[in-house]
Amino acid sequence: MASLTDHLSDLVEDADAVLLFSPTNSFYDRFEDGDTEVVVVAPDNDIDAEVFVELPLPFDNVKDRIRFGIEGAMDDDLVSQGDEVVCIASVFDGGSDAVVRVTVDETVHTGIYDLFVNSRAEPSVIRDVFEVAIELGQKGQKGKPVGALFVVGDAGKVMNKSRPLSYNPFEKSHVHVGDPIVNVMLKEFSRLDGAFVVSDSGKIVSAYRYLEPGAEGVDIPKGLGARHMAGGAITRDTNATAIVLSESDGLVRAFKAGELVLEIDPEEY
Repeated sequence: MASLTDHLSDLVEDADAVLLFSPTNSFYDRFEDGDTEVVVVAPDNDIDAEVFVELPLPFDNVKDRIRFGIEGAMDDDLVSQGDEVVCIASVFDGGSDAVVRVTVDETVHTGIYDLFVNSRAEPSVIRDVFEVAIELGQKGQKGKPVGALFVVGDAGKVMNKSRPLSYNPFEKSHVHVGDPIVNVMLKEFSRLDGAFVVSDSGKIVSAYRYLEPGAEGVDIPKGLGARHMAGGAITRDTNATAIVLSESDGLVRAFKAGELVLEIDPEEY
């Protein structure tokens, strides 16, 4: 039976670009000398590809991974609306085993790439906060579902638009998200009310904050409650990003500039 690689020439024929998701050196080399634009989309540019789009989250959901790669290529002016793009990815962790051909249009451009690359906070900080929220969504707090709200970036303005609900356990500390011990602390504190405030560089500025932005004009999906409304509103009034874990449905959502830009099911990670 013919393998995927036996058919690649036909599959990429007349395409405007090929997006390779975490390819091997040999797999990349077979495309590099062709006439079609080749873009590597991966967490790191291990193969020193000439054209590279960083993937700051694993996005195990292939649809999200492909969407991110296309958005990154669009933002870097590598592809444009109407282009035919061939995406080659791994679905079963056994090398490149799936091909999706997509016609680029504005419906693909959802804001995922912009969330990580053009947010005020460092991309690695947003990634680290996502990882905490995703793990909380997977395991809960002592086996029970829990909700949480993390506001990342523009911490000074966020603090001015919020008030304390209780003492701030991080007031005199200099700890950062991403540290395994700090992540355990965040998960423990998440069972109490209020938002976490995280600086651009990942410093935990505060816990137990009651956000006080105006909610007028903020449009969140039907069925989402006060935590999501507060997260959406604070990102409209500041340059922060809000990452919200829903206690009711267990999904992790991100808000930027007052809009929902990303939704992740922790069970898929």
